[in-house]
Amino acid sequence: MVKGTGTYRPRIWRPDKSWVEERTVASEIPLALEYNCISHAVMMVSPMNLTDFARGFSLTEGIIDTLDDILDITITPADKGLIAALEISPDCFSRLDQFKRTLAGRTGCGLCGIDRLDHAIRPLHPVISQLTVNAEVVYNSMQALTDLQVQNKKTGALHAAAFVRKDGEILCLREDIGRHNALDKLIGHMMTEKIDPASGFALITSRCSFEMVHKCATFGIPLLAAVSATTDLALKLAEDADLTLIAFTRREGMNIYCDPRNRLRYD
Repeated sequence: MVKGTGTYRPRIWRPDKSWVEERTVASEIPLALEYNCISHAVMMVSPMNLTDFARGFSLTEGIIDTLDDILDITITPADKGLIAALEISPDCFSRLDQFKRTLAGRTGCGLCGIDRLDHAIRPLHPVISQLTVNAEVVYNSMQALTDLQVQNKKTGALHAAAFVRKDGEILCLREDIGRHNALDKLIGHMMTEKIDPASGFALITSRCSFEMVHKCATFGIPLLAAVSATTDLALKLAEDADLTLIAFTRREGMNIYCDPRNRLRYD
């Protein structure tokens, strides 16, 4: 199996000197997703936690409804990348044509290849959760996230997505070259471990476009905090889905753009 990083020896240049130094570089490879032997998508991913990714991607793309809809997953090497072969239930497979995509997967794009506009943004149900959390807990958890980003510390190239309990404990984290992929990996892991998405909140080390809100709402995560900016469409989706959305969660503070269920406390 391909490793998540490689080692190179670039020449480091500075205005006053230059030298050769060993550096770690993130791996990025194509992963083909096949459902019941039918090719569906090719995504560029970091080659780690790929069964988590396959599960999370399948749920957040609307291909499956629960983990039980996946009957089998195998990850195998191919000539130019890897293949994730999933066997899914007949009911899920029969509706797969509604979400047909021919992705030349790019790490910054979540819509490449969608062939009908009504498939671009699927309807969302409101997120049901009794979560309340102190704003300072969300802020502190983002500050603590850096130390847990093991692969990004080595390469400086990976995004992270994490799930946090209401008391601030970071339960799990996944990294990937793509921000969507990191979140899908996190969701796939939580599905496997049966972690209740309504019991905490998610952190992402990226901007928050509508796909990130859509993935969290589909899975049932009630609060999403991003380290960077959000978009107006993401805010509209968050409001429609009763999801709390925070952006610019950084050392100086954070911006609470949307909290329709008053989940945040400020005492």
